[in-house]
Amino acid sequence: MLPVLAVIQVLLSAGLITLVLMHSGRDTGLGGMGFAPTSQGGTHIVERNLTRVTVVVAVLFVVNTIALYRVLA
Repeated sequence: MLPVLAVIQVLLSAGLITLVLMHSGRDTGLGGMGFAPTSQGGTHIVERNLTRVTVVVAVLFVVNTIALYRVLA
């Protein structure tokens, strides 16, 4: 069980780092490239979806970290 959780942890951490680096400041990054339509609030749809995926991966990372802790304890 431990090796499986460890591999999942490495994959989640790499994915989370990639997703966070894809985010950027105002008017840059995926949302500021100009090809994505904007929503009513001014936030690009691509950027909003990127934020949702980042939150999901972060939650999975935390859950996997807790599972690893319980296996090791």
